[in-house]
Amino acid sequence: MSWPRKHRRSDEILAAAYLDERESVWDYPRPPRLERVDERLRVELAGEVLAETEHGWRLLETSHPPTYYFPPSAVRRDLLVPAAGRSLCEFKGQAHYWTVELRGRRVERVAWSYPDPWGAYAPVADHFAFYASKVDACWVGDELARAQAGDFYGGWITDRIAGPFKGPPGTRSW
Repeated sequence: MSWPRKHRRSDEILAAAYLDERESVWDYPRPPRLERVDERLRVELAGEVLAETEHGWRLLETSHPPTYYFPPSAVRRDLLVPAAGRSLCEFKGQAHYWTVELRGRRVERVAWSYPDPWGAYAPVADHFAFYASKVDACWVGDELARAQAGDFYGGWITDRIAGPFKGPPGTRSW
């Protein structure tokens, strides 16, 4: 018999956790690891595709949902304008931010990029990462991703990963 989660015995809960095939963000490394993504990644806003690729990257860091990076050729750069401000990542270097202007809609700091990332992160030079909370939809394969809370880290949450996740509301840096 399968009981609702709140009525399950502790050994059933432990067995379910053991059989969970999702990636735990607590198993991701620090410093972060950069991996190729061959699945289709897509970002949509106001009925337009802002970015789409099958040659993206994901960055995996302890306690964070993955952050996805799109090559410049896969991004509608004609819709992006540089945004004010910069930030510094202790691993990747200085981030630049981008605002989108589309059909009379302006979304500030919808994306970021690293023009000159440090060390192991050089492969994502000039690639774009998007905040899922600032666009209408972000897709990993056929799955609609959910936004990481807080807008500081910008991770995309899918059913393939398990939290809890770092970055609750109030962690925005600007």
